[in-house]
Amino acid sequence: MKPNVVFNATVCIIGIAILLIHVVSMLFKKNRRRDENRLFIFLIFTAIHFATYLTFTLLKSSVQSDAYIIGFYTTFYIFNNIEVFLLFYYMLSYLELMDKTRKSLFITNAALFMTFVVLDIVNIFTGIFFTASGGEYTRSKLMILSQGYQFVIFVVVFIVTMSNKHLVIREKIAFACYCLLPLVAIILQNRFAGFAIAYLSIILTIEILFFFLNVQKNIELAEQQKMNKEAQIKIMMSQIQPHFIYNSLSSISTLVTIDPDKAQKALDNFTEYLRHNLAALTQTNLIPFEEEFKHVQTYVSLEKVRFNTRISVIYDIKVRDFLVPPLSIQPLVENAIKHGILKRMEGGTVIIKTYESDDAYVVEVNDDGVGFDMDAINFNENKHFGLNNIKHRIKNMCNGDIIFTSEIDKGTHVVIKFYKKV
Repeated sequence: MKPNVVFNATVCIIGIAILLIHVVSMLFKKNRRRDENRLFIFLIFTAIHFATYLTFTLLKSSVQSDAYIIGFYTTFYIFNNIEVFLLFYYMLSYLELMDKTRKSLFITNAALFMTFVVLDIVNIFTGIFFTASGGEYTRSKLMILSQGYQFVIFVVVFIVTMSNKHLVIREKIAFACYCLLPLVAIILQNRFAGFAIAYLSIILTIEILFFFLNVQKNIELAEQQKMNKEAQIKIMMSQIQPHFIYNSLSSISTLVTIDPDKAQKALDNFTEYLRHNLAALTQTNLIPFEEEFKHVQTYVSLEKVRFNTRISVIYDIKVRDFLVPPLSIQPLVENAIKHGILKRMEGGTVIIKTYESDDAYVVEVNDDGVGFDMDAINFNENKHFGLNNIKHRIKNMCNGDIIFTSEIDKGTHVVIKFYKKV
């Protein structure tokens, strides 16, 4: 066998073995993150790509048809573009980007991808990139342009990742290697025709991404979950505040002689409130939104016993069938009441709404209270531990986002997005 055939076959066999190991390990992992699901799709496609190229490498010497050569090389150039597309898709999921930025990058990527796929197909009839004559593959002078999509995407990824403030050095190095290694490989591939140097770079890139990003992120998440459990217990214990218990019992005690039926109902709500908070201490899984929503209603009913008409709560619930972390919505409603509308003598209104978007289930908690200056608040301070913990649990337990906006004397708007699994 020719040296290039041995080299290409070896690269493909090693690549397939490595990819299958990663695929199997991820296949049996429970609760894969959204970015892991996209990485999983990329790994499966790459394994198919390598297997197809291996088959072509072994059959090439016995098949001399020009149509066969053109068909297979066209397929592989399209496959290369699909790989870059899927890896870019994984990057968008991995990074913490605003919705508009993520969508605009995805649309740009899709448009470029489709353009170059069309050019690859056009090449079959025009030979602008390569041709075949007498069973031999021949590159044209414009061959380097066939990799234009990959060059552009590598540059975009490099700029986006290097400028992302949320990524640490390890993550930036991984993405930089993803950009630079294939570029070097493409240049070498055009210099050493016949050797699958690009495929070798794919293996190296995948290993760097897998271990620098995915494996390390899993290790960090495991450590964080341990720390988060302690923090979760701390915040949940803080929800059972002595002054709240005292005030609630005092209000119920007053009602006993005035309105026994109302006192009984308030006592039932108080018992349910304590039961839910205590149960959440050992709850490590997501719970139905309906369960958290009932806890919100229980809390609101207890506060209305004390503050009566000063508290108005409007429920606009359009969707209920989704999961949330325990005690993720109720503390936000409590914040809106205690630090928002009750800061006004006349009180105010809290609006709780849920609805479904294309990619997420959305919960909003809006109040017309006193609000606050966003620039003057440092959410990393210890006194905002509760909010930070909620934000952290929403992100790590269900890959969600939470966004606070507020204006002095106008109120506060909180949006929580629980993204659907892909």
